[in-house]
Amino acid sequence: MSVDRRSVLRGAAAGAAGVGFATVGSVPSLAEATPATHGGGHHSGFPNHKPFPPLLDDPAGVLALPPGFKYRIVTKAGETKLKTGQPTPDSHDGTAVFPGGRHDSYRLIQNHEISGNSALGVPQVAGTVYDAGVGAAGGCTVISVDRNGKNLGEWVAISGTLTNCAGGHTPWNTWLTCEETESKANGTTRLKDHGYVFEVWGDGETAHPVPLKALGRYAHEACAVDEDRNHIYLSEDASGPNGSFYRWSGPRGYRLSSRSWRDLQDKDFGTLEALAILGDDGKPIPDVAYLTSAQLLRPFRVAWVPVPDRDGVTTSVRKQFTDGQITRGKKFEGVFGTKDGVYVVNSYAQSGTSDLPADAVPHDGMVWFYNYARKTIQLVTYFPESAAADQGANAKFQDFNFDGPDNVTVTPWGSLILAEDGNASSHVLSATPGGPTYAIARNQLNDSEFTGPAFSADGKVLFVNIQSPGITLAITGPWRDYLG
Repeated sequence: MSVDRRSVLRGAAAGAAGVGFATVGSVPSLAEATPATHGGGHHSGFPNHKPFPPLLDDPAGVLALPPGFKYRIVTKAGETKLKTGQPTPDSHDGTAVFPGGRHDSYRLIQNHEISGNSALGVPQVAGTVYDAGVGAAGGCTVISVDRNGKNLGEWVAISGTLTNCAGGHTPWNTWLTCEETESKANGTTRLKDHGYVFEVWGDGETAHPVPLKALGRYAHEACAVDEDRNHIYLSEDASGPNGSFYRWSGPRGYRLSSRSWRDLQDKDFGTLEALAILGDDGKPIPDVAYLTSAQLLRPFRVAWVPVPDRDGVTTSVRKQFTDGQITRGKKFEGVFGTKDGVYVVNSYAQSGTSDLPADAVPHDGMVWFYNYARKTIQLVTYFPESAAADQGANAKFQDFNFDGPDNVTVTPWGSLILAEDGNASSHVLSATPGGPTYAIARNQLNDSEFTGPAFSADGKVLFVNIQSPGITLAITGPWRDYLG
């Protein structure tokens, strides 16, 4: 849809007065912006967030880290073993850290983004299976680890799902795993429809492998439960047309809990709505790529548009909306909730592609913050399109050309950790809303993306995955010196 960007965003530059770039791949310091425009009740600034030193090459050729940091391999697909004796599945993706049980310190619940049959698929263990078809080889495993990241045991939590990409942790210490697919049953390799969210327990005993149909059937990426436990925010990674960002709301007075999986099986329970970011004319901005660094930290009003058929029986959810009815975005990816709001990432919108609308501006990554109380959304991190980053292999081993942010998590100190899935070298990044971005790790092993960054609540360990061949890493070091 072709629109006049100037009319949609009239006055936006004035709303971001005083904001300027420090370096390519970063956004301005909060000290240069008006603190009142910074969304979500976070403290206005991160005075202890310091630049990480240059990364040091790893003699083992796995992970470049700053001086004083080290890593341990927790799992490796095909090599480490589940408690039942099968090898660790591959394609590690979204991951969350929870308090451990009696003998362990932490428990990781980890997605495996497997889209079909696989020699290293998630074993279909009795009691954990949603779809017994041989093509449903995705799912989640649970990993018990000590304070240093040593693997104490791993087991299957849910199986028989597809393309488990990211998800979100719940306040009651379970994991919502998201299927990034719209595949339907075919009677052979898939016996059930897919594209749902499932709830996963990490105790090794509880399993309810049932789809939460109330949250819709589409190419889910990630999600977060609101502080009031009456809403769930969900991202969609899809194209043709681009996907959107959604909000599920429970009935008035309803409060989500560990028992809600029973209610959420009903596809008509609560309401599901898609995001519309409103421009100065009060109309929905058709795509997030119409916004640029000129709108950094400017709060935009939003509207939520009801989804007609959330199960997508005949028409995909995103295709049920007409152009200009909602706000779309290329690759709505990571989602992470705080007590004040929720972060959501758009990975990129590259020039010369059909996914970039007319009059829009290509970019290499966006991070948004939706404020629960104010009901506004702000662009808090922006990577302009970078020719150097987009060179791919030619940009290897440059720790400043960032592109393709994907998964996101919030550190115990309130700053952000982003995992790259771009064209250049893959990094784990440290960022502050409205502030700079630094590389804190680089994949030296291969071209695979990083996935599932997750901090332990005590701030001692950052867990992250190299998706292929499937490696979970525990990174320790003086995190507080740079993030605290």
